Amino acid sequence: MIKVATAKEMQDIDRLTIDRFGIPGTVLMERAGLSAVEKINEFYPNKKIAVLCGGGNNGGDGFVIARELHNQGRKVDVFITTHPAKLKGDAKTNYEIAKKFKVPVFPARKFVRTRFSAHHLIVDALLGTGLSKSVKAPLSDVIKKVNRLSCPVVAVDIPSGISSDTGQVMGTAVKADVTVTFGLPKRGHLIYPGAEYTGRLCIEDIGFPAILLASEKIRINLFRSDDAHALLPVRPKSSHKGTYGHALVVAGSRGKTGAALMTARACLKAGAGLVTIGTAETVVNSLQSRVTEEMILPLEDNGNGTVSYRAASSVLNFLDSKGNVLVIGPGLSAGDEIPNFVAELITRSRVPVVIDADGLNAIANKIGVLKKSKAPVILTPHPGEMVRLEGPRTGDIQDRISRALMFASKYKVFMVLKGVPTVTATPDGMAYINSSGNPGMATAGAGDVLTGMIASFLAQGLTPQNASALGVYMHGYAGDIAADKKGQESLVASDIIKEIPGVFRSVKSC
Repeated sequence: MIKVATAKEMQDIDRLTIDRFGIPGTVLMERAGLSAVEKINEFYPNKKIAVLCGGGNNGGDGFVIARELHNQGRKVDVFITTHPAKLKGDAKTNYEIAKKFKVPVFPARKFVRTRFSAHHLIVDALLGTGLSKSVKAPLSDVIKKVNRLSCPVVAVDIPSGISSDTGQVMGTAVKADVTVTFGLPKRGHLIYPGAEYTGRLCIEDIGFPAILLASEKIRINLFRSDDAHALLPVRPKSSHKGTYGHALVVAGSRGKTGAALMTARACLKAGAGLVTIGTAETVVNSLQSRVTEEMILPLEDNGNGTVSYRAASSVLNFLDSKGNVLVIGPGLSAGDEIPNFVAELITRSRVPVVIDADGLNAIANKIGVLKKSKAPVILTPHPGEMVRLEGPRTGDIQDRISRALMFASKYKVFMVLKGVPTVTATPDGMAYINSSGNPGMATAGAGDVLTGMIASFLAQGLTPQNASALGVYMHGYAGDIAADKKGQESLVASDIIKEIPGVFRSVKSC
């Protein structure tokens, strides 16, 4: 699993590599520059290049890039945002080497004032990962000029103007086509809007010690196909349906039975042995003709097609005798008795609980009930539901990772914050950024499918942490396959369910 670093974590890795392992900073800068050159030559051969260099180490990387490309016979001009006399350390060293190689160097104001029809590619080496304040003129003028030009842009480490930790645009930022970063990806590469400014991300090895890159102190991870492969439940030859668990999906109401059905079907398709839908007894007939493999548990009705508070005891009795996972919420409705019904299940369930949709809305005004749960709880809100769960917030939490982590820690739950990208956070401060999915999945019912898949992996014995991260990835991957076949515009939730088998085949083969 690949770690995702903050600016501070990456600075610590850089410092320890130099101080503890004895690799000079000039060596790291040289390798960073050469790895960027390799990608430039791969993606943009035979281009005339403008390299924009700042006054720090990012600019130093730029000087290495310019010198090497110049030495290869490419047409290269450097534009520097600071006076050369102000350069220090490794950046100064590489500036002086570039000058000895006769690389043309000009002040950045010349870049801003001219049209540069002679340059076909821009290399952004203006600002690195340590940016902490908004970019202002005259540097912002350089960035705006870059974005006005029609030529492609390669950013070094991170697009200038993007916060490495939050992905926020700090005043103005370079819109890159390719970003070459070193050692580990940064949060700002993966969180929007930073992900959009990053373009294609290339993560290059420049010699940082592997023990530092894998440090347990770095708590954010990028979840990819090989991680999914490692977590897929093993299916012994001697197994039977009971081996893979029994999920109870408490969902559906009058006019909303489809949500319950999609959750249950996704749960079965993802490998659960048995799935029962617990729903209001007056809507059972509308479901009965549509289910095949799924079973139904009729629950006490309050008279208007929604579950009564009195049904809590029926649910808990079923779990005590049969079920090992409880899902609450899809299509449950917003009836008057639902908040107390959901709260009762959360506090008394002895099996893991997955809460989505109307289940989340039901506890928004009694959020403290989460702290009373006896079993692990997984929440799967979309951004609007997250706002209702959080209530009034103190301060501005800019990025999805921090929001998910803060909530998970405060209420001791597993938080699956849906969106772009979906972030899974654990009570002990671990988080996973999902790498699958596409805009076509912004469609009714897609969240119900995700809830069913997470519940399925729980039923099969995975921990809440692993079931959540795996469910999110497999759900997104199924959506990617469906989008390839149907197109993003025509994608519907049932298409995602149909592609779950293909995801398993693909992940098993990786």
